[in-house]
Amino acid sequence: MLTMKEGLTLLNENISNLNLRKHMVAVSAVMGKIAELQGGDPAVWEAVGLLHDLDLERLEQDEKAGGPPVMTRHGRVSAEMLRGVLPEEGLHAIMAHNEEGTGVKAEKPMDFAIVASDTVSGLIIAAALVMPHKALAEVKTSSLRKRFNDSNFARSVDRNRIMVCTKLSMTLEDFFSVSLEALQSISKDLGL
Repeated sequence: MLTMKEGLTLLNENISNLNLRKHMVAVSAVMGKIAELQGGDPAVWEAVGLLHDLDLERLEQDEKAGGPPVMTRHGRVSAEMLRGVLPEEGLHAIMAHNEEGTGVKAEKPMDFAIVASDTVSGLIIAAALVMPHKALAEVKTSSLRKRFNDSNFARSVDRNRIMVCTKLSMTLEDFFSVSLEALQSISKDLGL
């Protein structure tokens, strides 16, 4: 199994965009906390979160060079890159986080967790960025619920993907609380 250091090396070798790197680190943190609650292996779940978008920059370059649209291959290429590095359940989860492009459905807790975590991280970071000091410490679970219900806030955040957390037997409030705690624990890494 891949260590976090090895995962970060893979991330840094394949992803140059700092914001995308921070997103992947954020999703990893949320996945680790959810693994603890679901009885999963936090190291595996964190690695899935850390590497779920590993193919994005490669696919963007391919598309610019006349290749197929990114989202038609995103997730599947990451899984191919990570075959032999992550267990099959992790590869399935990475493909399931882009069901529309891969055709792979979310079926197990790790799958549901990556779908919801991928999206909630964006909502939480957007909420932090509108705070007076742009800090995660200023964000409260109650404010996330209000932001979630405001369709004009973070419009690109798909609320239905966040609601996948209910398939983990978690309420939305509990999911917000766990996710916020995870991101606050790595706030320095995120610069927030």
